[in-house]
Amino acid sequence: MSIRSLPDFPWDSLAPYKERASSAVPGGIVDLSVGTPVDPTPGVVQEALRAAADAPGYPQTYGTPALREAVATWFARRRGVPDLDPDGVLPTVGSKELVAWLPTLLGLGAGDVVGFPGIAYPTYDVGARLSGATPQVVDGLNALGPLTAATTPKLLWLNTPSNPTGRVLGIDHLAKVVAWARQHGVVVASDECYAELDWRSDSTEPTTPSILDPRVCGGSHEGLLAVYSLSKQSNLAGYRAAFVAGDVTLVRQLLEVRKHAGMIVPWPVQAALTAALGDDTHVAEQKARYGARRAALREAVEAFGLRVDHSDAGLYLWATRGEDAWETVDALASRGILVAPGTFYGHAGREHVRIALTATDERIDAAVGRLLA
Repeated sequence: MSIRSLPDFPWDSLAPYKERASSAVPGGIVDLSVGTPVDPTPGVVQEALRAAADAPGYPQTYGTPALREAVATWFARRRGVPDLDPDGVLPTVGSKELVAWLPTLLGLGAGDVVGFPGIAYPTYDVGARLSGATPQVVDGLNALGPLTAATTPKLLWLNTPSNPTGRVLGIDHLAKVVAWARQHGVVVASDECYAELDWRSDSTEPTTPSILDPRVCGGSHEGLLAVYSLSKQSNLAGYRAAFVAGDVTLVRQLLEVRKHAGMIVPWPVQAALTAALGDDTHVAEQKARYGARRAALREAVEAFGLRVDHSDAGLYLWATRGEDAWETVDALASRGILVAPGTFYGHAGREHVRIALTATDERIDAAVGRLLA
């Protein structure tokens, strides 16, 4: 694969709108285009990082036993997965790295198909291209038509809750995908990085459903991988603290390649990740912050004339007013607010924009004021 076959980095095209939003109104830009955390990293995590700062030796690629146990315990406590084997856990250098390289780590290449949702984080497509595989939008299993050896995906990505739409896939839906995948020998990777940020008022679960939930997978994690990051729930984007978990055989395959490639999470970050997984208090506090910002921003966005679709979980409002996404981006830039066009996430998002909740209370209040003016 030539580097020239990769798409342009989409956020570069926002530059003129960012410039306009920066000078459109007094008070400067309110940048809601990128979901980067702005609140402090929790004290319990900072303390764990400092305590592990003396780290002269090489860390374990597999992660410390304490970290892998902490992930398994967290899945049992927060995700409804009581039977995750710690041997099926592997820390990664953020989740984007794992998304981009998973097809390569699984040995996929020319002639192999990697499927992903039609409205999706662009790195699923990029990861397929990096491996030399064929990226393919799969918005429903029936859309694949009659399957042959050449058209059956080797890897199928799910994203629940979705970035950008905030849509949550239910247990029955996930179970059908798993049954289909096992029938056809397809590996399913579920990107679940926003699971703790569930805004559904009728939800009885501690978080959104996982692909590893026994109600989904029948108690077997064969052929399944769940990808998770603490960037959002714990304000750890700067730590690059994430993990993949599930099928022990698949995880060990990833481990062998990563050991050769030196893809290792630093030891102090492993210690910080372990501490963060053991503390639910800071997660609840951060969710409350985002919940307040979301309520205020949604009301203002709707008053401005946009309809919010899905957005049942996660850190974004997926909004439209039935026009080309770039027209909406321009209209909001004229109010000093920068958002991302839905076209960044696929052709199907061409009439939506993604509005992030990741701004300080002061900046959210500024955006609300401008939208209601």
